[in-house]
Amino acid sequence: MPGIGTRRRGCVLVDEGHESPAAAVFDALGSEYEKAFASSAAHRASLGWLLDRLEPASRVLDVGSGTGRPTAAVLAGAGHRVLGIDVSPVMVEIAARQVPEAEFRCADVRRTALEDGSFDAVCVYFALLQMPRAEQAGLLRRLARVLKPGGLLALATVPLDVEGFDGVFMGQPVRVTSFAAEDVIALVRGAGLTVESQDSVMFTPTHPDARPEPHLFLHCRREPAPPAD
Repeated sequence: MPGIGTRRRGCVLVDEGHESPAAAVFDALGSEYEKAFASSAAHRASLGWLLDRLEPASRVLDVGSGTGRPTAAVLAGAGHRVLGIDVSPVMVEIAARQVPEAEFRCADVRRTALEDGSFDAVCVYFALLQMPRAEQAGLLRRLARVLKPGGLLALATVPLDVEGFDGVFMGQPVRVTSFAAEDVIALVRGAGLTVESQDSVMFTPTHPDARPEPHLFLHCRREPAPPAD
């Protein structure tokens, strides 16, 4: 695959020696991130939305796959073929150990070759928040293209109108960029996706340094191909 570097500890690394800020944060958090978000009923409900609509043995891309739980574990456990991509070597190692029935790559999805129309579904759970706004918009357009016509996209984010905000997340310094809810929805629609349902909740991660935060879950579909004349 273009841009793939050497292997280390079972992970495929991209641009070795140029660790991203997101990789540093999630390498430090490791399994603590999974514990902090394990009680999210909205995340489980979002996965249920996908499971109710996916055909057997669907191919699913999990962007920002983390420890593999719950997303990859739930989908692979239901018999779907899951590819998880994450920039954190630590997260990918944990995921590969916890969900051996799925495939995981340590890579930056923005620089990973993905074939158009090759996935039945894409999951993007909180994976955009450390990208600039232009890159978030561009990645959403690209992920829409990798879906098959009629394919599904589940997205979750923290819907706040902030750009380059320096804060602390579970004890780790982070720079966060996001959009207000209506702007996230506009981005998704601009990528050629129809929003079929949405859920807004307040959630407090299970961590001493965590605070309540708004979560927005969008469930979308790529427009089916027009019928042939």
